[in-house]
Amino acid sequence: MKNLQNLPIGKSSFESIRENNDLYVDKTQHIFNLVSQGMYYFLSRPRRFGKSLTISTLRCLFQGKKELFKGLWIDENTDWEWKEHPVILLDFNGISHDTPENLKISLQRSLEKSAELYNLISDAPLLKNQFKELIISLNKKTGMPVVILIDEYDKPIIDHLGKGEKALETAKANRDILKSFFGVIKEGEVSDVLRFVFITGVSKFSRISIFSELNNLKDLTMTEDYADMLGCTQKELETCFAPYFSGFAQKQKMTEPDLLEKLRQHYNGYRFSVRDARVYNPFSILNAVDEKNFNNYWFETGTPTFLVNLLHENNWYLPSIENMEATEALFSVYEIERLQPEAILFQTGYVTIKDIDEGLYTFDYPNREVKTSFSENLFYSYFRGQKDVSRFILLSKYLRLGDMETFIEIMKGIYASIPYTIESKRDEAYFHTIFYLMVSASGIDARSEILTCKGRIDLVIEFSDKLYIIEFKCNQTAKAGIEQIRQKGYAEPYRQTGKKIILMGINFDTEKRNISEWKTEEI
Repeated sequence: MKNLQNLPIGKSSFESIRENNDLYVDKTQHIFNLVSQGMYYFLSRPRRFGKSLTISTLRCLFQGKKELFKGLWIDENTDWEWKEHPVILLDFNGISHDTPENLKISLQRSLEKSAELYNLISDAPLLKNQFKELIISLNKKTGMPVVILIDEYDKPIIDHLGKGEKALETAKANRDILKSFFGVIKEGEVSDVLRFVFITGVSKFSRISIFSELNNLKDLTMTEDYADMLGCTQKELETCFAPYFSGFAQKQKMTEPDLLEKLRQHYNGYRFSVRDARVYNPFSILNAVDEKNFNNYWFETGTPTFLVNLLHENNWYLPSIENMEATEALFSVYEIERLQPEAILFQTGYVTIKDIDEGLYTFDYPNREVKTSFSENLFYSYFRGQKDVSRFILLSKYLRLGDMETFIEIMKGIYASIPYTIESKRDEAYFHTIFYLMVSASGIDARSEILTCKGRIDLVIEFSDKLYIIEFKCNQTAKAGIEQIRQKGYAEPYRQTGKKIILMGINFDTEKRNISEWKTEEI
């Protein structure tokens, strides 16, 4: 398998993969269902999730490049007519949008390039008219209905969020330009000559703000039938990637079943609909198999600064991310003027659907890669450049060894290094947040705010042979924490695990701004 980062330049991603790679997860059944059952579609997914590859696949399909689909589901199971259609591809990854004026100019240039491919020249003075003229002219010249593919439509908006008032005004102006531009697609003279429209993005802004004039789009974002169209299912992993497991397991010095379980924990877990169809992040799993290693591939490609800033601005209780609850109306769309952390966390891929109960959605981190990396990112955001806090990475080691003295000393050292000027309200929630971020960022399997029939457990940390049940107190005693664990029976659900159970009470002193006392008991 060739590294997907080093494919030939000048070809679409689908062409390059089919011609230069021996590994491809076949999603053409979904593609066929799309093109044969409807016409106008919208799909949002997190970055690096295969949106651009889907656009590329659709482009090659409508260009009639049958040879690229040989052996795939659509070629072997359908009577698809491999007719060439004119295709307009607008990839907003390559369209300038630093100012509204440059967005218009860059869009016009993209339309001109599409026209040049078919030896057409546009002299329309306005952006909307140029777009409309191009669509109609392509239909007249080729005699075929036109296909419009738009990738990362929201980039001119989200790239300006969280960067101050001036940038926010740019985002709003760009939004208005896009709203007017996309409205062309719905016009009667244009819609009559269209074959297919597909729009992708990371975010899902409401129809009112972006697609009010294009109100016939079918939103696939949370549609059950397309929940696993992007991403890799467990079955696809175990079949398509099977030839690579032996070498991977050998390098990692583990059995193949253990390798599969570790891959699942690190990269699987994304859920996008009521149907519980979990998928792997394709970018991470491809890179992990290619390099035969476990790294945070997806997270390393970038975290939106505005998301971290938004969580701080809203004084978000970060441990609650794991059991965040919201209705679909709250997390499925967002607006520039009133950004909701729930919506951004879900749409950008930092949390995913955990459970659904009577219309109430519960969320959690999708996998270990996201939780560990995002916790580390948030943890460092509290310290703003402090250089002496990286010892948190050792916390996992000392907890695993049961060396509580060293574990607490590291904790105390990190708390002591937090500048007084950046501290928020020094209550139990504050100390709990820092503690939770430290242990999660170190790679520990830590679960916060676990609901029981008698209350909520502050923190559970689990290893293969032991688990810690931790209760935090503020200006009280560590013993009070232990007593609460016992009185409320927090340990009862874990007795059947066969693991050693360690109860731990930790008391924080708000004046000293640190851990003042800790106590453990083993049961």
